[in-house]
Amino acid sequence: MEHNDINHAKKVVFKGLILLGIITILEVLIALFGNGHLIEGVRLSKWIMYPLMIGLSLYKAYFIIYEFMHMKYELKGLRYSVLLPMFLLVWAVIAFFNEGNNWKHNRQVIQERNQIGLEEMHTPPPPAATHGEEGKPEGEH
Repeated sequence: MEHNDINHAKKVVFKGLILLGIITILEVLIALFGNGHLIEGVRLSKWIMYPLMIGLSLYKAYFIIYEFMHMKYELKGLRYSVLLPMFLLVWAVIAFFNEGNNWKHNRQVIQERNQIGLEEMHTPPPPAATHGEEGKPEGEH
C-alpha cells in the first residue's frame, strides 16, 4: 500500500512540474513574441501581453500553493487565512505604486516651479524708461 502512495505522489509531482514548465515556456514565448524577438516587426500589444503574463504567473502561484504546499487538503478557514493576506499584499503593492507615481508627479511640478523661480531671480530688470532729452521729464524743457 505504501509503495502505491509513493508512486502516486511522484506522479502528482511530475505532472505538476510538467505543468509549471509548460506555463513558464508559454510565458517566455509570449514575452519574446510580444516584444518582436520571434517574428521581426510583429509585436503584441502591452494591453494583451501583460494581462496574459500576470494571469499565467498567478495561476502558477495558485497551483504551487494548492498542490505543493498542500493547501487544497486544509480546512476552508485556513485557506482563507492564507489567501486574504496575499490579496491584501497585492492591494498594498498596487497602492504603493500609485502613491509613488503621485509623489513623482508632484516632485516634477515642484522642480518646474523652482526652475521658473530661479529664472525670474536671474533675469535682469527691464531698462528704465527715458523721459525725453538728457533724461529730464518731458514737461521741463
